[in-house]
Amino acid sequence: MDTKFTASINHDTWNFSQLIIKNRFVEALNNGVTRYPIYRELRFAARMDLVKLFDRIALNPVWQTQRLNTRSLILDANGMFVSGSGARTRDYISCSFDIWAESSDMADLVIKTLLEHVGSARIDEPMFSIDWNFLTPKGELESAEIEELADDILFDEAYPTIKEGVNKFIQRYLDSDETVLVLQGAPGTGKTRFIRAILGEISRRNDGDASALYTGDIKALENDEIFVKFVTGWDDAFVIEDADHLLTPRAKGNDDLHRFLAIADGVIRAQGRKIIFSTNLPNVKDIDDALIRPGRCFSRVNTRELDETETERLIQRLSYERQVEVPSMEDVLPKSTKLKNTLAEIYKALAPK
Repeated sequence: MDTKFTASINHDTWNFSQLIIKNRFVEALNNGVTRYPIYRELRFAARMDLVKLFDRIALNPVWQTQRLNTRSLILDANGMFVSGSGARTRDYISCSFDIWAESSDMADLVIKTLLEHVGSARIDEPMFSIDWNFLTPKGELESAEIEELADDILFDEAYPTIKEGVNKFIQRYLDSDETVLVLQGAPGTGKTRFIRAILGEISRRNDGDASALYTGDIKALENDEIFVKFVTGWDDAFVIEDADHLLTPRAKGNDDLHRFLAIADGVIRAQGRKIIFSTNLPNVKDIDDALIRPGRCFSRVNTRELDETETERLIQRLSYERQVEVPSMEDVLPKSTKLKNTLAEIYKALAPK
C-alpha cells in the first residue's frame, strides 16, 4: 500500500513583506528553481520629507508598488523584490531597503534608482545604525533599524568624574582589549549621550558607518537568540540601556548575566566588539563582581549631577561653543532650584526658546 505524506510549515511574522518573500522562497524550493540569489541592503539618511520620498519611489513605473502605510512600501518587478521602511526624526529621515534580485546587475540598478529619488538630500556625514531588537507578542525576536547622525559632542565639563577627558577616555576604550563598559548614574546624567558619542566615534573609525545591536526589552535577553545574533553578526557594539535587572549579583537570583559573561570574556568572545551597559543602580556593590573584573570590563563610569560650580563651568562652555553671551546662573537655573543639577536639566534650560 502506498502512503503519501504531506508536510506544511507555519510561520508567524510581524512584517508583511517578509511573509511575501518567504512564501516565494518556499515556492521556488518546491519547484526546484532559484528565485533571488542576490541580496543587498541599502540604508541612508536624508533631509527631506519621508512621505514625499516614498510617494516618488512608489510612482516610478519600473516596478509595481504596494503601500501598507506612509512609512513602508513593497516594490515588485520581474527579477527583483524590495521591502522598504522609513522613520522620521526632528531633522532628517532614515530609510532601510532590503533588496532581493536575480542578478548583481539588477540589485545595483535598484540601488541606483532608489538613490536617484533621494538626490542631493542624502546625508553624507558619519552615521551609525541602531538595530533595535524586541519580542513580538508571539515571543519571536524581531528588529527594526534606524539611522542616526554621529553628531553628538561631549564636553569634559559635563563629566567631571572622567579626569583624563571624555574624548581621550573613549579612544582608550575603543583601543582596548576589554569588552565591557558600564555607565552608572541617575536618570538625566548623560549616559545615553555618552553611548551615542561612542557609537559616533566607531562610525568615524569605520569611514562613516557603524552598527549597534540595541535592546531595552527584558524578555529578549532571557534566551540565547539575541546573543547568537550578536556573536555571529556584524554589529560593532551591543548596547543595553536601563540594565539594572541584568547587572545585579547572581547570588541575588540574577539568572541572565551568565550570557553576557560568556561573550564578554568567556569561551565565546565578542571578537573585539564592545558591550555597553547603562544602569541607574546607585552603588558599585549593586553590580556583579564578575562583570566588572579587570580584563573583562574597561571601566565603570559614574555619571552624576553637577554641583553649582560644575554647572557654571558647563554653562560657560556651552555658551562659548554656541557663540552666545554667557547667561547668569540665576537666569538659567533660578536659586529656587536644587543645588545640584542633571545634564538634562542644564541642556533644557539652555535650549533656544
